[in-house]
Amino acid sequence: MMSCGKIKSNPLSSRQDVIQFLSTLLEPLNNHFSPDNAGFSLGDTCAHYGPEIARMEGFSRALWGVFPLMASGEAEHFSKHYIEAIKAGTDPQSPAYWGDAGPYDQRLVEMAVYGLGLALLQDRLTEQFSEKELSNLYHWLNQISTSVMPDSNWNYFAIMVQLGFKRAGLPWDNDVINQRFEMMEAYYLGGGWYSDGNGRPRDYYISMAFHFYGLIYATLNEDDDPLRAEELRHRARLFANDFVYMSASDGSSIPFGRSLTYRFATVAFWCAVAFSGLDVLSPGQVKGIILRNLRWWQNKPFLDRDGIMTLGYAYPNLAFCEDYNSPGSPYWSLKNFLILAIPEDDEFWLSAEQSLPAMKEKHAIPQASQLIMHPADSEHVYMLTSGQLELNNYVNTEAKYTKFAYSSLFGFTIERGRYGIKHAACDSMLLLSENDDYWRGRRDCELVSVHDDYIWSRWSPWHDVHTDTWLIPCGEWHVRIHRVDSARNLKSVEGGFAVMNGTDIFTPDDDRESRLCAGNGTSVIRDLSPYIRRVSGYVITPPNSSIMFAECAAIPTLSGLVPQGVSWLVSAVAAEGEVNRKYTTRPQLSIRDNTLCIRHAGTEKNISVSL
Repeated sequence: MMSCGKIKSNPLSSRQDVIQFLSTLLEPLNNHFSPDNAGFSLGDTCAHYGPEIARMEGFSRALWGVFPLMASGEAEHFSKHYIEAIKAGTDPQSPAYWGDAGPYDQRLVEMAVYGLGLALLQDRLTEQFSEKELSNLYHWLNQISTSVMPDSNWNYFAIMVQLGFKRAGLPWDNDVINQRFEMMEAYYLGGGWYSDGNGRPRDYYISMAFHFYGLIYATLNEDDDPLRAEELRHRARLFANDFVYMSASDGSSIPFGRSLTYRFATVAFWCAVAFSGLDVLSPGQVKGIILRNLRWWQNKPFLDRDGIMTLGYAYPNLAFCEDYNSPGSPYWSLKNFLILAIPEDDEFWLSAEQSLPAMKEKHAIPQASQLIMHPADSEHVYMLTSGQLELNNYVNTEAKYTKFAYSSLFGFTIERGRYGIKHAACDSMLLLSENDDYWRGRRDCELVSVHDDYIWSRWSPWHDVHTDTWLIPCGEWHVRIHRVDSARNLKSVEGGFAVMNGTDIFTPDDDRESRLCAGNGTSVIRDLSPYIRRVSGYVITPPNSSIMFAECAAIPTLSGLVPQGVSWLVSAVAAEGEVNRKYTTRPQLSIRDNTLCIRHAGTEKNISVSL
């Protein structure tokens, strides 16, 4: 428990504080080197690769902190253990050998950090190896040059290894770098955005992989590859103008997509911005985003009683994890400590921490099919989205990608089963059932259109049930319009944001509205449907459903029947961190001339439809 106390008491305001924060995370790992001294045994849960690879993964991910700490010039006592483990792990004659990498091998993922270490430390790293030991390291890493890998952000792992070889004076292959960059060009979407492979998501991997590695490459290889370096920096600038909207004023980020168990890696992009000196925000603003995020995390129970990072998000939660998450996976969070490689006399460290820059209340990102609401001075930032899906169908894919809204304050819930509405993660979703208590919602979208004022999508939960959905921001509210064309008689449940369960939380203003007042805020959903009347209520989910808190979650709901034919379901949804928030104004809906007119706070938005 000592590690937890050190984490929570750290003011996280200076470079020395950040070094202490990292040291506190690394110290407990010293007790977990495996007997052969080339990996960590951090737990007994399993990933889709075996425990030996999981041990080297956990060890390797710690190096994202160790190598920048070594580069910082600060006195540290961790490196000797790690250097000896690297020697053993890359020696084919050693019983601790990490093994040869096969196609799509997890070991290929972990090679990137060794490229970083070689690139940052150069002689300071290689001189600690004998000629034979360095040859072993080189040949083990060089497997990645010809390995078969997913056509995704994994291409950067090969680039990082070649960059490390080059900067450390080892044989390197520029053709590998060019080939991998060319492959990734196929999924550049413009505006600074990539998809993580053709047709794949636009989630945090774009920030903590593509631009993170790209800015390292642009910084450390700028002299020899100036045109590519400038293009990478240009794209990162464009991306930054969108990505800054994902951060709230309290330091939290909007949780969305897979791999959220990497936790503070959601701001690793800004650490690469600082490392590269990218001219996009002021150094003080970048510093503020990073340090506020670390402070937000320091008050969350993400460490176990021994100080080891757990699997989960805001608390330990195995039900939330993907099948590629081993006990050591969360240590990819240490990517943030790239900032320790920035000299202490750099403007980044000398600048005073600043608040977020001025931003628009509403910001559309067409490349990511997102519309982000970022009210001034609000700690509740939320995203409306449509059209993303992880085709690999990892655990809880629908919950992580296909809800209508994602919140920095309330997060989202995950499914605990399809049978029964309390298990079905109905927050920020419209779920439909054919009277059997098995629930279906939006998964993939057939069509999506992103506008400055709304997002429209078309989706079909059955082959003969087709739904058009409009998501329309209205200040602190957003309005959802669903046109359901069904060949079946269905039941429907639509949920607002999930809050923490408690006593006396259900406070309906009338039978068309459900408003839940909980210890962590207020959540409300109001029925505006023109032709079908729905019943207000709420759902209590099982514990460990919310990614933000372990307690049962409470979701305000609207329920009703959807008969065969065309039905229109309309709701207004809001949530705020204020307990027992009173909403004095609500969006209003009227219909005229095949137009849905939404009025709120003196403004009017019109959606042309065929009624």
